[in-house]
Amino acid sequence: MATIHFIGGEKGGVGKSLVARLLAQYLIDHNLPFLGFDSDRSHGALMRFYAGYASPVAIDRYESLDALVEAATEDPQRRIVVDLAAQTHLPLVKWMEESGMLELSGELGLAVRYWHVMDSGKDSVDLLGKLLDQFGTRLNYVLVLNQLRGDDFELFDQSAAKERALAADAKLATLGRLHEPVMNKIDARSTSFWAAAHSDKELTGLGLLERQRAKIWLKKAYEEFDRLGV
Repeated sequence: MATIHFIGGEKGGVGKSLVARLLAQYLIDHNLPFLGFDSDRSHGALMRFYAGYASPVAIDRYESLDALVEAATEDPQRRIVVDLAAQTHLPLVKWMEESGMLELSGELGLAVRYWHVMDSGKDSVDLLGKLLDQFGTRLNYVLVLNQLRGDDFELFDQSAAKERALAADAKLATLGRLHEPVMNKIDARSTSFWAAAHSDKELTGLGLLERQRAKIWLKKAYEEFDRLGV
């Protein structure tokens, strides 16, 4: 069935766009059809790195959000990847609730998966609790522990929000660290993750071992996606 992947977390700077880029690259490398939608009007990562696959979406316009569902119904083999900018949760929820989107998706045979990208801070845990308050078991959750934004997730591990999420059959995924200078060079040249792992220094600015680190990091991320069944 077609799947709509909302890449969220509400808080800015937790790595939502990074996860969206990784998912886009995974789908490309595995020859899986998809469309990307970017809600960040000023710094849209999907539009920047994967322009041939992505279009803008206005979270505050129902007609624009409706297009996500329309696109998903047109091809049952196609994934829809939506990179949610910070502070877009409330208009998204309003659209979902007033449109009966989750109920209709069930009738249409569409899967809806919400990726809650987290750093190691308390805000991410609190926002997860609010997400669960809003949707309960109506959403299919993936909780992404982004080690590029902290490697001590003790607050999450000891939280009631984690227990509630697991009780709602949420999946856990870990995004490992990548040496910061490597990521900085990738972003500075707007390089795709495939190119970062496989292209030469002239194109990417990455040295031999830097490319190797990018390749290992990408492989581990793909293993997480394989386990989740993207």
